[in-house]
Amino acid sequence: MSDAVRYEVDHDIGIITLNRPDNRNSMTPELLDAFAVASARAQADAAIRCLVITGTGACFSSGADFKSTLQRDGDARAPHEKSYAMYEPFLSLLDISVPIIGALNGHTVGGGFGLALVCDVRFGAVAAKYGANFVKLGLAPGMAISYLLPRLIGVARASELLLTGRLVDGHEAERLGILNHAVAATDVLAAAMELARTIAANAPFAVRATKAAIRRGLELHVREAAHAEAYAQAESVVMEDAREGIAALLEKRTPKFTGR
Repeated sequence: MSDAVRYEVDHDIGIITLNRPDNRNSMTPELLDAFAVASARAQADAAIRCLVITGTGACFSSGADFKSTLQRDGDARAPHEKSYAMYEPFLSLLDISVPIIGALNGHTVGGGFGLALVCDVRFGAVAAKYGANFVKLGLAPGMAISYLLPRLIGVARASELLLTGRLVDGHEAERLGILNHAVAATDVLAAAMELARTIAANAPFAVRATKAAIRRGLELHVREAAHAEAYAQAESVVMEDAREGIAALLEKRTPKFTGR
């Protein structure tokens, strides 16, 4: 079987590819472990000047794999620690000093949406759907999405999307500022690579310092936010509403929440 996540280098541009299209590049233990390895390779690769994150198939990432356990069996950590640990491989991108471009080849939802938000720039497919539908599943959000999205598109717009769980298409995502550019799915990676080459042509230290200054200026304490979210997500995941929301998703019906 091919690697669940690939790391390759094209001249001075690193490329991480989520490679489980048959499972919508969802957050299975296999994919998360492989992503952690690929991210570590990118961080250790002193030769790259930019990093592109993309996927194969019709989804960039659909987030959690609701057909399997959401947390690893036999994990003795506290519930909130297990919730945070599910996102840690994606959050490891925060340790990478070069600019990161998300080439969102398809649907980008839940934890996959969070992965896109930790990128510095995002290209996305026009026909794909984007957003965090946690509340429709009876779950509190994770991966610092409630922290990152308001800083990207403003509090009012982020509140509307997060409180309704509504997904948006590429055109609306671009208008809101979630995507820098919405293009045809077949053009996403090429467009991202073109920008990556433009960035890579600039002075490496100056580029890294500029990225660090932007993040420092916005006070992006993303991991602190992700840890704080993990408490509420761990509390919500064991509720009846979460079981109902996930079952409704898998059965393709409208959930009936009771507040329990």
